[in-house]
Amino acid sequence: MDPTLAETLTRWRRHLHANPSLTLQEGPTAAFVVEKLRELGVTEIATGIGGHGVVATLHRPGSNRSVGLRADMDALPIEEAAQDLPWRSTNPGVMHACGHDGHTTALLGTAALLLKDESWTGTVRLVFQPAEEGGGGAAAMVRDGLFQRFPMDRIFGWHNWPGLAAGTIAVHEGPVMAAGNRFEIIIEGHAGHAALPHLTRDPIVAAGHAIVACQAIVARNLDPMATGVVSLTMIEGGEAQNQIAARVAIKGSMRFLTDAVGAQIRDGLQRVAAGVSATFGVKAEAVIGGGVPVTRNHPEARELAAEAAAAVTTLRRDIGPAMTGEDFSHFLNQVPGAFVWIGNGPSEGGCELHNPHYDFNDAVLPVASGFLAETARRALRQDEG
Repeated sequence: MDPTLAETLTRWRRHLHANPSLTLQEGPTAAFVVEKLRELGVTEIATGIGGHGVVATLHRPGSNRSVGLRADMDALPIEEAAQDLPWRSTNPGVMHACGHDGHTTALLGTAALLLKDESWTGTVRLVFQPAEEGGGGAAAMVRDGLFQRFPMDRIFGWHNWPGLAAGTIAVHEGPVMAAGNRFEIIIEGHAGHAALPHLTRDPIVAAGHAIVACQAIVARNLDPMATGVVSLTMIEGGEAQNQIAARVAIKGSMRFLTDAVGAQIRDGLQRVAAGVSATFGVKAEAVIGGGVPVTRNHPEARELAAEAAAAVTTLRRDIGPAMTGEDFSHFLNQVPGAFVWIGNGPSEGGCELHNPHYDFNDAVLPVASGFLAETARRALRQDEG
């Protein structure tokens, strides 16, 4: 990549990091994307796809082949911890703790590379997706007619990966990321004076037992050779220190690699709710929210992505899946495609995903943009038959 373009991408990425847009509130980021696409010379740009989604189209006549490339745009509701970072988030309580600022910028870089390259013909769709962090952005774009309005034969995406050598690309043989759902266990008790517990039904005591019981769903219900995760991440309840509360909500996330394990975890959560209801005389309900499917590559697209990766950088094919989720899987359920990891470098010192000290490694931008551009070229050529 030309050093001037690399410097420009670094500047853009740091701007996005300093000005993050929360899930479902990506309007400013989408506007930035549109502005930079126009600066690059892209003229065919559609906005408002599935929310704040942007789809830009690059086209060269002479072929009806098409390929999609995707980046996610949203940030997380996390307060950034790095006080001395010059491009620290200026939006209190919001930060790019997952590297979507880098993903978005790399796709802009891909546009720049492809616009200067006259070796390809066909259509490239640049998909800037909103609301990946639990906001259902991919599914919303699908419902909004993404693949009907902007046809593409295949779609490819990537995620930066701390702990993998910077710039190395991992292409998985099996699952890439897990399926998952968010859930709540809502416990309704009977409020009263803290000194008169016999006149109440205490949802906090019930919640404590529910928390312990949830830990046994994986440990004592799943086959030890199966893979599942139940993480309780939030608890809400109580209004005064001298009152026994009326209501407690326990919130969390479940992850799994097979439908059978997902069903076992859901059944376990329902049993926990029923059990604390009967034991403590409260009303408890497990509410399972929407989720994402397993991210699993299509074999032909997986091999194409591996060939493109090997052409631009170091390729790894020996890495197992992660229990993190990725709603790119909704796209893969619609059209063939593949999703890869690109190393972000060491994860020590809080550089892991969703950590308040995380920052995307700008040195990865040329590799990511180059990989996406090479993938697009190969996808368009491969269809020539």
